[in-house]
Amino acid sequence: MPTPPRTGSQFPIFGHRGAPGSVPQNTLGSYALAAEMGVDAIEFDLVCSKDGVLVDRHEPNLVYSTDVADRPEFADRWRVIEVEGEREEGWFTIDFTFEELQTLRAGEPYPELRPHTMDVEGEWRIPSLDQILALRAQVSAERGWDLGVYIEIKHSSLFHALGFDPEVEVLAALDRAGLGLDSPLVRIESFEQGNLRRLRGELGYRGDLVFLAKEGQPLDLALAGDPRTYADLLTPAALADIAEVVQAIGPSKHLVIGRTPQNRLAAPTSLVADAHATGLRVMPWTFRAENHFLPAELRSSDNPADLGDYAGELAAYIDAGIDGAFCDQPDLAIAARDAYFSR
Repeated sequence: MPTPPRTGSQFPIFGHRGAPGSVPQNTLGSYALAAEMGVDAIEFDLVCSKDGVLVDRHEPNLVYSTDVADRPEFADRWRVIEVEGEREEGWFTIDFTFEELQTLRAGEPYPELRPHTMDVEGEWRIPSLDQILALRAQVSAERGWDLGVYIEIKHSSLFHALGFDPEVEVLAALDRAGLGLDSPLVRIESFEQGNLRRLRGELGYRGDLVFLAKEGQPLDLALAGDPRTYADLLTPAALADIAEVVQAIGPSKHLVIGRTPQNRLAAPTSLVADAHATGLRVMPWTFRAENHFLPAELRSSDNPADLGDYAGELAAYIDAGIDGAFCDQPDLAIAARDAYFSR
């Protein structure tokens, strides 16, 4: 295939849940739009349905991202469970078959900031992993260069405790799609290290693996009674250890550049340098253009839904040495990246 028509090609932009600044996130329409915008890869989240199908939702609780609360036929599915140590109430994917999930319409998790996404016409359904991989092949052919996939396995330990094996199912789906165990188009990511180590060792996955990190503690360690936190796993020694298994880390962007008490960008932390010293790339999340998500100095107005200086924030992180970025408005991010590298 021809070389992708872009500049700054050593700095990939990933469509975080597709292009959710424009259309409902975690849907085939969102991924198709992100591909049209020119992203290097689409990033999406996988959870399990009642019948073991890997489906694309950011979390098992459907109340935040679908119209399930407005569907009287599913009223009796409401319940309370514990997810990552937190009590949650709502409707959960593990109580619905894939066929039932397909009847739901995806919703907008930020209705105050992005009401326009729900005005876009389309059948915004919950896709399966197989459907996303089929779309990947289709849009790759249409645009003339391969679209990558960035697959996040959510709550792996939780689903294993319920009798599912999402890692095996991911690899089976990749095989069905002709991507195999070592495709350069695939990255698999997780907030847990246990399943990443299993993928590399027991399951023989040879492609890129990415360890995600945020505040708090990984679920697998919490369930095992291991007191270590993400901060403990991002020290230079811990990074050197995980670098034997993974190729990159995906930290919350606030772990790369924090905020001051005035909500302005602080000085960069040592995380990028520490990771690079072990050979790990750093791909932080999530860059969003609305004022609500931006530091004070880059906001355009007092309206949290207005778009601010998205390019300015991304430039600060590129200056800090990051190697790629997860973005909700990939068209704006690609324009900002190209402008940065053409200076």
